[in-house]
Order: sequence, then structure tokens, then C-alpha cells
Amino acid sequence: MIRVFIADDHTIVRDGIKQILKQFSDMAVAGEAENGAQLLNSLRTVACDIVLMDISMPGRNGIEYLKDLKQFQPDLPVLVLSMHPEEHYALRALKAGAAGYLTKKSATRELISAIRKVIGGGKYINTSMAEKIAMELDDYSDKPLHKKLSDREFQVLRMIASGNTVTEIAGELNLSVQTISTYRSRILSKMDMKTNADLIYYAVINKLVE
Repeated sequence: MIRVFIADDHTIVRDGIKQILKQFSDMAVAGEAENGAQLLNSLRTVACDIVLMDISMPGRNGIEYLKDLKQFQPDLPVLVLSMHPEEHYALRALKAGAAGYLTKKSATRELISAIRKVIGGGKYINTSMAEKIAMELDDYSDKPLHKKLSDREFQVLRMIASGNTVTEIAGELNLSVQTISTYRSRILSKMDMKTNADLIYYAVINKLVE
């Protein structure tokens, strides 16, 4: 029996995944969490074989929660199921310890195939993403500017580019306004830009926001 733990802040998504898993006799839901902190706490007492995890839950950056999870349970496979396109977060997730990445637009059969592959010790990404990751791993000096950013800085960049104010971002991430302002300053410095307008233009041109 494959015991699956589901971590997603949307109840309707968790319920949908549970309904999918019920169709397969060798799969069962081991537990569920609506944020990263709840996930980490639950995994200290709940036994499972794989975690299905969104990386856009409230609180800290989902990539940071993933890194924390892999620190105390390094052998527990994590399959990231995200609303974000693969090119935005897949490589970051894999570097943080994820065993696979797929979007919420994926078909049921792809989700089940991904779970089985990861449980078997493999990694799961779709073919087109595999090609992009291979290119990302090449040490080219002309990589896009946003590749210089940390995971948190990249998250803040996307939120700024989506039209959020520093105060709104601070509230969403449960951080101080000063902290977000510091992140913004670092982003501008690393990307050699001066204003939010520069960041927004860059993000739109590079398709970092929808």
C-alpha cells in the first residue's frame, strides 16, 4: 500500500486528490496539511511513503519547507504538485530535494504515473522540462538575471511583478515590511535595476508572471 500525505492550502485540491487516490486499491491517504508548518509537525508522527506538496502555501517559502523536510526525513520522497509552470520552480524544487514536479493542470494518469515512478526511486519531470533543465545545468555566463536570485528573492520578485506592494507581500509571507524592503533592495542590486517598473517589465518579458 502506498501511503500518500497531501499538503495543500486549498481544501478543494486536497479533496480532489483524495478522490483520485480512492480509485486505486494500492494507494491510501496517510494524512493532510494546509500549510508547511502543519506538514512538518504531522510528519513527526504520521507514517507515509510519499508527500504530495504544493510550494505556494501560506507562510514561509515552500522551497524552504521542502529543504526543512528533507533535513529530518531525507529518504522520504516529495512530489511537488504546483500551480506554477515547470520553468518557474521545477529546477529550484529538484535542487531542494524534490523527487519530481508536475503542475495541477496534469491529467490524473500523469499524477499516478509520477507517484509510482517516485516511489520506485526515480525522478519525475515531463520531457520538455527535462530538456530545459539540461540547458539550465550548463554553466553559461549569459544566464537570465533572475537565476542569480535566491528562492525567497525570486518569490518576492514575482509578487512585486504581479502588482503587490511591499506591505501586501509582507502580510502574505508573514514577514516584516523592513524584511521585504531588504529583499527588494537585494533583487534590484543583483539584477542591476533601479525601480519596480524595471522589475515588472523584466518579469513580463521573461514570462515570470502570468
